[in-house]
Amino acid sequence: MKITPLDIRQKRFETALRGFSRREVEAYLELLAGEFEEVVKENIALKEELKRAQLRIEQYQERERTLQETMVTAQKISEDLKDAAKKEAEIIIADAEHQAEKIVHGAHQKLVQVVEDINELKRQRTQFESQVRSVVDAHRKLLETFSTPSFADRDYARIEDNVSFLSQKKATNGE
Repeated sequence: MKITPLDIRQKRFETALRGFSRREVEAYLELLAGEFEEVVKENIALKEELKRAQLRIEQYQERERTLQETMVTAQKISEDLKDAAKKEAEIIIADAEHQAEKIVHGAHQKLVQVVEDINELKRQRTQFESQVRSVVDAHRKLLETFSTPSFADRDYARIEDNVSFLSQKKATNGE
């Protein structure tokens, strides 16, 4: 039978005529129950810590097995990759030489196209400059047309004098 701290706290003794002091026995049982409770808690904590440690050990052992298997597999793959890489390198070199010839030929064709494009752009620039000159000349002529005095400009002072004269006359007649 396992004794718990609660069993110790609830234990009651028969009273006898010349027995122990009840208060001392109960105080001692309470002290014993508290100490026993601490021991039980520590025991439970240690068991849980042991379980966690065993689980970590199992995990580490599994990782070690996995790493060993991985290393063997990696070594085999490494050797296979070296062989495949040598074969692939030979193919790549041959293909690169072929591609280089195509690139040089394409670059030459692009050079010819760029020279043609530059000549076309020069032609378009000349045409654009000519059009801009035409627009500027047209605007200059329009500005010259607007700069000549108009009827409103010539007669503005005379109209202004008439308005002020009429305003004075109206003011004197109105008084």
